[in-house]
Amino acid sequence: MPLPSPAHLVLRNARIHTVDPALPSAEALAVRDGRIVWLGSDAEAGLWTGSGTEVIDAGGRRVLPGFVDAHNHVRLGSDEECVQLAGARSLAEVAARIGAWREQHPGAGWIEAEGFDYSVLPDGRMPRAKDLDRLTGGTPAFVLSYDVHTMWLNSAALARLGVTRDSGALPFGVPEKDPESGEPTGFVRDFAVRGLSREGHRALRDLGVPWASPERQYGRLLRSLEDAVRYGITTVVEPQNSLDDLELFVRARKEGHLRSRLVAALFHPRGTTEADLDEFAEAARRFDDEWMRVGPLKLYIDDVVEPRTAALLEPYTGCRHRGDTFYPPEEFAGLLSRLDARGFQCFVHATGDRGIRTVLDAVARARGTNGPRDARHQVVHVECCDPADVPRFAELGVVACMQPRHCAPEIAGPGQDWARNVGPARWHKAWPMRSLHRAGATLAFSSDWNVAEMDPMVGLYTAVTRRPLNGGEAWIPEETVDIETAVHAYTMGSAYANFLENERGSLTVGKFADLVALSRDVLTADPAAIPGTVCDLVMVGGEVVHRTSA
Repeated sequence: MPLPSPAHLVLRNARIHTVDPALPSAEALAVRDGRIVWLGSDAEAGLWTGSGTEVIDAGGRRVLPGFVDAHNHVRLGSDEECVQLAGARSLAEVAARIGAWREQHPGAGWIEAEGFDYSVLPDGRMPRAKDLDRLTGGTPAFVLSYDVHTMWLNSAALARLGVTRDSGALPFGVPEKDPESGEPTGFVRDFAVRGLSREGHRALRDLGVPWASPERQYGRLLRSLEDAVRYGITTVVEPQNSLDDLELFVRARKEGHLRSRLVAALFHPRGTTEADLDEFAEAARRFDDEWMRVGPLKLYIDDVVEPRTAALLEPYTGCRHRGDTFYPPEEFAGLLSRLDARGFQCFVHATGDRGIRTVLDAVARARGTNGPRDARHQVVHVECCDPADVPRFAELGVVACMQPRHCAPEIAGPGQDWARNVGPARWHKAWPMRSLHRAGATLAFSSDWNVAEMDPMVGLYTAVTRRPLNGGEAWIPEETVDIETAVHAYTMGSAYANFLENERGSLTVGKFADLVALSRDVLTADPAAIPGTVCDLVMVGGEVVHRTSA
């Protein structure tokens, strides 16, 4: 048998977890032209090594496929020009951070902040302009919640953006009104649905909100792309973009900043026309290579639990309100059937049990109308899922795109708005990862950056423990998954969810050499140590794109 010709690169002395049941483990691999051409024992690696072969000694490190983050808002990112409110747990701390920022930016025309947590206000109430006015004075202030689903404005910003008692739904959101006076309160909901749309973003930009400017957007994107590489995310799925936003990715690619592969979903807000769909289809044809693919559609059926805007089967705790769906179920079923008939894959945001059921019912209608096909429609978030709907994911071929970090006790558990609004009787419905996995559903894990930390290690830790990051009691531990299942969901599960399983998601001959070498073996380590694990080496297409000094 002739000897193989030398590879371009050989990685040896590794503990490779391939996520491929045909060859679960290996000690070395060889790469040629960006793809894996061989995996096997360390003793055989020399057969693939020639004078021009780059040889990397992994030092016995655990090697995994590169992570595929199935829901990562790299375009939103985290804005270094905003006041950062992540971790602020009281209005006093919000005031302190805004005050410190104002001292450093005395001439700022706007005060912009992000990462606001609903829990900083007492008794579960929503924010008001007067809460912000005393912190910001007459300078307009624009504050985004940590989930980017709501906006908090002060009185000056309400005036600048033209929000009055006569305002209905605006391009960038729906302003809440005081039930007695009829005046806008300063709290604006549906920002993710409206403010992040093409029209909403243009409206904010035209009204002079600096956060919406193209250069600020590009800066956020570049910082997020750098983080993605550092965290070993070799494929990023950006889940909500307008056609305008695609040029940001094109620019990043031309300038050499797109070092992770990208899938960009296009936002389908209410009112999207057939002509828009034709443009979406054309964009999918235009961008379809190994580095940038456009095509899935992002829709919303409900909002979020914390401000009580998710759609529940039964009312929220302590009231008769159970949230609304953005479409009547019959209308949504017809819409999804039409999109399915045109061959579109749909990512549908659904957090409440009624929202999730509405999406599953719509997929069932589409299959009945159009016939079964390998559509891989996704329910994104799956936060409060009724047990009766768990088996329907596998039955209908629907992917559960989930973000484990969202179910951490310090974010959603007892004492937090999510758990308080849903109530203990429904806590068993919260992020049923194990139940979905056992029922045969495809789990696609992701971060939902910048709603939560981008680092996959944080997601893996939460999936296997459901404990706070600093330790403590687990919340609903019966819905944890084992580490192999969590890794699969962050690699092959997410690759499959995006029709990428033939080239990514596992370390298999013929697939791209996208991989990470970790500072700690997360498969055998104490779960408490997982969040401290870093990627010592990250490779995309056989090229080292990140390496620590260790």
